[in-house]
Amino acid sequence: MNSSILDAVETAPRERLTALQNERLAFQVRHAWDNIPYYRELMRKHGVQPNDIQTVGDLVKLPFLTKDDLRNNYPDGFLAVPKSAVVRIHATSGTTGKRVISYYTQNDLDMWENCCTRALVAAGGSRNDIVQVSCAYGLFAGGFGWHGGAQKLGAMVLPMSGGNTERQLEFMVDMRTTMLCCTATYAAHLAEMIEEKNLRSKICVKSAFIGAEPWTEAMREEIQRRSGMKVFDVYGLTEVIGPGIAYECSEQRGMHIQEDRFYPEIVDPETGKVLPDGETGELVLTALTKEAFPLIRYRTRDICTLTHEPCACGRTFVRMSKPKGRTDDMLIVKGENVFPSQIETVLIEQGMSSNYKIVLDRVRGLDRMKIQVEMLPETYTEDALVLAETEARIARALKTSIDVTAGIELLAPMTLERSAGKAHRIDDRRNVY
Repeated sequence: MNSSILDAVETAPRERLTALQNERLAFQVRHAWDNIPYYRELMRKHGVQPNDIQTVGDLVKLPFLTKDDLRNNYPDGFLAVPKSAVVRIHATSGTTGKRVISYYTQNDLDMWENCCTRALVAAGGSRNDIVQVSCAYGLFAGGFGWHGGAQKLGAMVLPMSGGNTERQLEFMVDMRTTMLCCTATYAAHLAEMIEEKNLRSKICVKSAFIGAEPWTEAMREEIQRRSGMKVFDVYGLTEVIGPGIAYECSEQRGMHIQEDRFYPEIVDPETGKVLPDGETGELVLTALTKEAFPLIRYRTRDICTLTHEPCACGRTFVRMSKPKGRTDDMLIVKGENVFPSQIETVLIEQGMSSNYKIVLDRVRGLDRMKIQVEMLPETYTEDALVLAETEARIARALKTSIDVTAGIELLAPMTLERSAGKAHRIDDRRNVY
């Protein structure tokens, strides 16, 4: 890969970048109109024709797309190329409804891998690195993206996939892995095992790229403290391309969105009104160059902010904050909006591990929340008085942070089930009543 070309795009003046976005957007809208009947009818219902969209400023004329639109057109209602042009698919988990299948042409795969290469380079990656890909290989859009991006970089790839922690650590030590790619919860588990087995002095990982689920700065600090890795945030969506839509650079002051490929907006989740820089809202993405599955104004449900302030790394791409949660993951407890990430931050600040579960039920019509959380090995105790005092202290801190009273149940280390994929943090039993 020619890094000078990447640098020219990533550091391009805003005027040049906007001109490129305008050109690609106009083409993409016409592409979707011509090849996706559902989207053509949706545009007509909103009184919009392809010629009405000439610049990114015209995006507000277009309707939003949601995951429900994609599910309702399962499996190939949003496919914009002949199936003979498709070389691979990925798909969402389908845990909350029909799967969403995302299609890829060879050009789409090349674009995705280039995006992952940029992310690796932004964290100091080079052809001399050894990249351990501990994301699942399969329908989940994780492992393949990092694998291809590392190969384009010229690095050695260890295609470990997820799970089998003993083998992961063995290869990490023996092959002297320098970069790691995995989910946030699995990175936390690996760090936990590195500390438990006293392997930190044998670990050479300089950079760990984690994502696929919400995680907090407190969790970053915990992983770094236990493992010695420097943790980088990466953002992606299966429906769009997977990891690589946005990435942290060495400055780690937000994730640069790859604006030559994806145009971002922040909108009010309730009204859909576009919000200015710095205001918190829902991230909406338009895939400017995706051939097979050209999503336009797709509502991600992720809550974050954008900033165009200059970054010391020299990149001019807009930066997004770490998502504080998702509109569809937001819990409403006793009338209060609560995000799991808020709870996680408090737990870690209070000296607990990042392994926890939120249990919700309803008693006599009233919401009740209990937090099960593991203690750290170094602070674990069976002293009932100490446990009661600690549980009360955490409950007070949570009440201050989220304005909801929660019961706390402290658990011994390694009590909760681990996962190589996304963690299942919430057990909401209220719907059964």
